[in-house]
Amino acid sequence: MFFDTDSSAILLLEDGTYFEGISFGALGTISGEVVFNTGMTGYQEVITDPSYYGQLITFTYPEIGNTGINFEDNESSHPSVKGVIARQISKSSSNWRHKISFDRWLIDENVVGIHGIDTRALVRHLRESGSLNGIISSEPNYSIAELFSLLKQSPSMSGLNLVNKVTTKSSFKVNTSCTVLFDKRIKNIQTIPYKVVAIDFGIKQSILDRLVAHGCEVIVLPSNASISDVLSLSPEGVFLSNGPGDPSTVDTGIELAKNLIQYEKLPVFGICLGHQILGLALGGKTFKLSYGHRGLNHPCGLNGKVEITSQNHGFALTSESLNSEKIKITRFNLNDQTVAAISVIDRPFFGVQYHPEASPGPHDADHHFNHFVTLIEERRRIVD
Repeated sequence: MFFDTDSSAILLLEDGTYFEGISFGALGTISGEVVFNTGMTGYQEVITDPSYYGQLITFTYPEIGNTGINFEDNESSHPSVKGVIARQISKSSSNWRHKISFDRWLIDENVVGIHGIDTRALVRHLRESGSLNGIISSEPNYSIAELFSLLKQSPSMSGLNLVNKVTTKSSFKVNTSCTVLFDKRIKNIQTIPYKVVAIDFGIKQSILDRLVAHGCEVIVLPSNASISDVLSLSPEGVFLSNGPGDPSTVDTGIELAKNLIQYEKLPVFGICLGHQILGLALGGKTFKLSYGHRGLNHPCGLNGKVEITSQNHGFALTSESLNSEKIKITRFNLNDQTVAAISVIDRPFFGVQYHPEASPGPHDADHHFNHFVTLIEERRRIVD
């Protein structure tokens, strides 16, 4: 047993609201933006998703940790979140792939956790108040007043550029050895790989896996890559990845996207932060959502066609800022009518706010990868 029921912990929010619970994972004191994810599965993928960098993640599903941790489902090499908030943590792991318990993993990775609190009350509070900064502490020597003082030092997510914290430091090529023989979602894979340059703003491993599965040879570049860096590799398409923080602060990515738009020949595909960067480069504007979209069941669509999508973002493009003469909004989030997907009229550029790689989540939107390689294939025919 890894749990000491006498080890208390506290979660304090910036508005003074606090929850008392039980410590799990690493002991310590950590602050960040408190957000919530409504997914019923995929806690390992969520915790290692770089888009959550620096946040305190609340799981609305009442118990997590049941399946332990394996070595295959990480979206990055280490957890990206600072802290984990849960109603209940499983004391045992039951899965044929599990290698280590959830609690032991968080201890090894120095991630602080609190459980035993009313997560329903917490989530309702966040939905009414909007996302708030918070601090988790399992160190008994801190008073509420001292924790509140520490919390005031935690920066707001608005205006915060976190991409440099998660991007690769040097370029690398993705292993193209994975097989697609049994993936019925993919048809007509070419024997000659599609050469794609991916800009890493905090890219998930499963996105790279889906690009490779759809026939792409992927070279990943850091977030500060220039247009000359990209074009020197002679790509057939460019992918703009997901990532954390305020998209309006990612100046190098926006500048690169502007240059790619001027180049006009290469298909460009953006997911999540990459979608927002593409929109900003096209003259759009972004805003911070009250409490974000994080979960596996968000409906997105237009004209009677709906996809159930996996989402993780705290910012969105404003529809009124998108020039309707050159940009088409192809999908809205049907919960709140925010922009969920765009494409550029008469140009091979498009972006989706949600995660078609579906890790975790439904597979409704996987066809966007196929659309990307179809655009590359069409360009091949023109060039040839």
